Amino acid sequence: MTVLLGALIALPALGTDMFVPALPVLARALSAPVSAAQLTLTLYFVGLAAGQLLWGPLSDRFGRKPVLLAGLVTMLLTSVAASMAESVAAVAAARLAQGLGMSSGAVVVRSIVRDLYVHEQAARLLSSITIVFSIVPIAAPLAGAQLAALGGWEAVFWGMAAAAAALLIATSAALRETAPMPRRSVHPVTLARTFWGILRDRRFIAPFLLLLCSHIGILAWVSNSAFTLVGGLGVAVTAYSFMFAAVALGQMSGAWFSSRMVMRLGIGRLLRLGAFLMLGSGAAAAALAWMGVGHWLAVVAPFVAFLFGTALIVPNATAAAISPFPGAAGTASSLIGTIGFTAGALVSAGLGAAFDGTARPMATVAALAGLGAFLFERTLHRGKA
Repeated sequence: MTVLLGALIALPALGTDMFVPALPVLARALSAPVSAAQLTLTLYFVGLAAGQLLWGPLSDRFGRKPVLLAGLVTMLLTSVAASMAESVAAVAAARLAQGLGMSSGAVVVRSIVRDLYVHEQAARLLSSITIVFSIVPIAAPLAGAQLAALGGWEAVFWGMAAAAAALLIATSAALRETAPMPRRSVHPVTLARTFWGILRDRRFIAPFLLLLCSHIGILAWVSNSAFTLVGGLGVAVTAYSFMFAAVALGQMSGAWFSSRMVMRLGIGRLLRLGAFLMLGSGAAAAALAWMGVGHWLAVVAPFVAFLFGTALIVPNATAAAISPFPGAAGTASSLIGTIGFTAGALVSAGLGAAFDGTARPMATVAALAGLGAFLFERTLHRGKA
């Protein structure tokens, strides 16, 4: 089941990582400026954020499996619609709806993990799932680049449709229901009280802020690396896909390390190590960019270490944030995703507007995310002292 859960939680990443190599191709084919092409990614993040609020509470009420199936059907239909679009505006609209569907994977899988385990055991399973998840940022850009080269940007969406169909079959056949009984109400007043209660709980807020910094740093790389390396530094699309895969390998290595060490070191020490790595590598990326070092290695190498650090934070902070809420795991998970992807949409839009042909905007965001992670980890550590 770990492989299936890893594939499902990777759906939001598939929607970005497979599509990012085709962004310059899309812009050229539809005669669109960078900012317009970037909008197809920004609205996708908006869809991901909004979808979290939809699927999380629904999975608490109707169960995990039906919600996943509904999300996969939505992904399938909207991927086909995007492939048939004839303008950037139409692609962006389809991407908004696609984000709504693909968000179901992330929010429901986190809830399933909480249904089964808590604390270090949950973190260990999430780390194992992240290893599977990390295959997507390695394979998806390569697949996306090849599909775009062979069939244009439209072929990328047909690839996503095929992935949705395969996961729809696998989920129907192999996934069992894990949601606890009795199911929670989805009445708006009840939901509002639940959301507010979680947001006021320090046990949620402290690890969530660490998660938020990690998401911002990751999405800065995901949303802007193609324009920085391909558009700014002149890297070939195929070469870029290998660079993207190298950074994803750093994330996979971090997830593997976390899964092996969490029971020995505990969540707190891994969070501290991850925050230090984010701070150091983010600062290095920004320093190299502002010094004018224009080699691709000066961009890629710091982000390999940066994503290694985020892979130590994401599964462990997620487990810490949702473990206190056994009856509302879907709702707590939806808050993590909604706020995280909202921040991602803002970062994507901001970096698209600030893009100057260099790595400076992207690296600066990574440095600030690393600083935030370091400061919030210190706050969390003092709170437990």
